[in-house]
Amino acid sequence: MSHATLTPPVTPAPDAAAHPDAAAAPVTSVAPATSVEARILRLLLPYHRTTGARSADPADFPEQLCQIRQFTDAGEPVLFTLPGFPCKSPNPAKVLGHLPDEGERLSLAFLDRLCSRIGEVYAPGARILICSDGHIFGDLIHVPDEHIDAYGDALRDLIAGEGLGRLDTFDLRDVHGDLDHDTKRRLVTEAYAPSVEALRALVRSDEETARLYRGITRFLVEDTADFGGTRSALQRECRVRAYGVIARSRAWGDLIADCHPRSVRLSIHPQRPGAEKFGIRLLDAADAWSTPWHTAVLRGRGGEARLMHRAEAESRGRLVLRAGRPSHFEEWG
Repeated sequence: MSHATLTPPVTPAPDAAAHPDAAAAPVTSVAPATSVEARILRLLLPYHRTTGARSADPADFPEQLCQIRQFTDAGEPVLFTLPGFPCKSPNPAKVLGHLPDEGERLSLAFLDRLCSRIGEVYAPGARILICSDGHIFGDLIHVPDEHIDAYGDALRDLIAGEGLGRLDTFDLRDVHGDLDHDTKRRLVTEAYAPSVEALRALVRSDEETARLYRGITRFLVEDTADFGGTRSALQRECRVRAYGVIARSRAWGDLIADCHPRSVRLSIHPQRPGAEKFGIRLLDAADAWSTPWHTAVLRGRGGEARLMHRAEAESRGRLVLRAGRPSHFEEWG
């Protein structure tokens, strides 16, 4: 099955492709601009997800150069870990349902093609491990565990059905097997999560953490479709839940780092140049925080794909089904 071409989220650097497709060792030197790790990183830079100024210079990303070098020095495939693809938003005004759709299909195809492009500059190639984190905070975001299971199963079916052979998946089943979901969440939280008090202090002192807190709070407010109280009461509740989501998200990241200590750490959250993680944009969107699981896809008349809330996409295009399920919208001709 052929894959639709993805519209790059940002303009590629001159030498980047026009079509997308144990903690790191201490940084001891900046890689030459022509090194293989710099060439690999340059393929990612057009898709850097950040709320600040973007950089096309690999030297501004020493952590990622060091993480990549662990593999290139050993002549091994580069392993990227990406926490994300948790489940669909519970707000029907934002998404088409609780199963993966065109947004996930295009995003996964993009990641697989990105690995293929890396193989063109580095023979051992690359793989991306999709670390689905829905069960970690499903109770906090008010998504039933059975919906998260269904989403994860459909995601794996999508990867297999589309022949995306450079992608793998990882979730709580790989860590704690068949234990019930509440027990799994408790075990991960007890082992890895920072305290709420520590997070509150970080929000007060660190702008990156404060930005994340504000972004998560906004998502929680938007995702709540059936709150019976006032808007201000909802915001207060979501601010409390946001600390829990961030704590468990950090716990999940630390668990991944323990299970896969040698990896290049990607993030679906915006990250500044020089951060430990590299924020990556999966599809074009007006909002740097948008993801396929919080939005629907609108296909433009030229075939380009953009993420937006379902309600907006529905007002601008017609619904398209794939395999009998709602998939995306196509802009009115």
